[in-house]
Amino acid sequence: MFPSLQILIYMKFSDFNLKPSILKAIDELGYEKPTPIQEATLTKLTETTSDFIALASTGTGKTAAFSLPILQNIDVNSPNVQAFILSPTRELALQITRDIVGFSKFIDGLRIQAVYGGASIRDQILGLKEHPQIVVGTPGRVLDLVNKNKLKVDNIRWLVLDEADEMLSMGFKDELDAILSTTPKERQTFLFSATMPTEVKRIAANYMNVPETISVGQVNASNKNIEHLYYLVDGKNKYQALKMLVDSNPEIYGIIFCKTKIDTQEIADMLGQDGYNADALHGDLVQSQRDFVMSKFKTGTLQLLVATDVAARGLDVSNLTHVINYSLPDDPEVYIHRTGRTGRAGKTGIALSIITKKEQNKIMLIERMIKLPITYSRVPEGEIICKAQLMHLIEKVKSTQFDEETIDPFMASVNEAFADIDKETVLKKFISVEFNRFLDYYRGLQDVNAIKDKKIGNIEHDAMKNARSSGNFGVLRMNHGKSSGLNPKSLIKFINDITPGKKIILGNILIEHESSTFEVKQDQVSTFLKCVQTSGIKGLVVSEIGGKMKEREGNRESGSGIERRPRFEARKRSGGSSGGGHRKGKR
Repeated sequence: MFPSLQILIYMKFSDFNLKPSILKAIDELGYEKPTPIQEATLTKLTETTSDFIALASTGTGKTAAFSLPILQNIDVNSPNVQAFILSPTRELALQITRDIVGFSKFIDGLRIQAVYGGASIRDQILGLKEHPQIVVGTPGRVLDLVNKNKLKVDNIRWLVLDEADEMLSMGFKDELDAILSTTPKERQTFLFSATMPTEVKRIAANYMNVPETISVGQVNASNKNIEHLYYLVDGKNKYQALKMLVDSNPEIYGIIFCKTKIDTQEIADMLGQDGYNADALHGDLVQSQRDFVMSKFKTGTLQLLVATDVAARGLDVSNLTHVINYSLPDDPEVYIHRTGRTGRAGKTGIALSIITKKEQNKIMLIERMIKLPITYSRVPEGEIICKAQLMHLIEKVKSTQFDEETIDPFMASVNEAFADIDKETVLKKFISVEFNRFLDYYRGLQDVNAIKDKKIGNIEHDAMKNARSSGNFGVLRMNHGKSSGLNPKSLIKFINDITPGKKIILGNILIEHESSTFEVKQDQVSTFLKCVQTSGIKGLVVSEIGGKMKEREGNRESGSGIERRPRFEARKRSGGSSGGGHRKGKR
């Protein structure tokens, strides 16, 4: 639709014809080399008045990309608003303002004013009376000030639409149309967007003058510094899977996305009750609560932020390690915005999605959109989680600094107390004191992974694939079938329930009216039969039979994990597993 610009590669900001005052501020801020989007805009915009569209995701250095050319050409002696920057949220508006203040530190006479909802409009009107040359604002408050004739935009030279797709997805279409229609046609317009949906194209067509397009990557493509993984679980196991993924990544600093405000608050409360450093961010919070939560998260004192999409927009944190999709978004483009909050500024990031079977098709749609694979993975076992936590604890101890003068007076008493215990025993006791909570919690905890019974994503579960190719299976028969409400999936679920932590590999399954026949990997047959014997299931008989199973199309499945439970009568076993026992059902 629009012509494209060739992106040039420069080595330093000093390669551009920027004012010494700007270069001095950039140097003081510690920036050495421009990002690709900055190279493109600085090359073009310091020399031309053309409109342009920049296709760039969050974290690519967009603020410097549009503000440095403006600062290069702005007239500090004029009392008029010359640059007008629109952003989707208060937080992003404030972040842009702070960045421009930093870039313009040594430009005498430059004034900047931020205008946004949730704050005193009177104070912002007073600020506008100081004749700022640059105004940064959110659509709702800007339109309010324009309608009150307190913000005059008829003399602006530059109009910036930052995260245009976000503004439109948040419902600001009418406000943008009203604002843009009041600005002069001879202005230079910069439009930044991570994606190009129809409404953004409409804005460009209606309000921009033959815009050129600058792209630092494929449209709608995800940052290639991000690793994308998904985990398949039953809906009832989602929260348990979330905790296990967090525990397996002790250094996690991330955002957990939920669809609704209710889910967001509920998950945050549950995490807090379970001892995790987490809090919620959603639309029902008053501004003071919102500011407090975001301040904690930005400073790193809050490890996990549970948020809705709308609430997290404009949140600018550059060093997130993970983004977790507790619920996949309905729009694949929202997935790009969510996951784009990690892997920024050249760093790597990880995007994890916890999905149910109903969401499997969404994975394929998102893969096509982001042009990157989303790899199937299994929620790690308790042993792996415990090892990760243990090594984290060890590294934390090793890196702990101590003051010799403070500690030395106590060492004689410490050495005396441990005189009759060898070093290895001391270490074991130390680990037990700090670590028993994890060991106790994950001992025998039930596997939460559901079967990946369709080819989705890009890879198949390796254990299943290898077992199928080996062909080394034993054949078992059970005295329950369709008459007991059994189907292939509920049989798999039942086997998972009576073999917690065993990861039994199944082959073909045949469900008949009064019985079921299925394959179990040969070296697991004896283990499985022992679990059956100790299960306490009344009237259950499972025996090994010879030969090979005959495959019947439409009545055959492979793998492990399921949705429904068969109608067996279960009796509670003495000394039951911490992974959860069997529920009593109807026969």
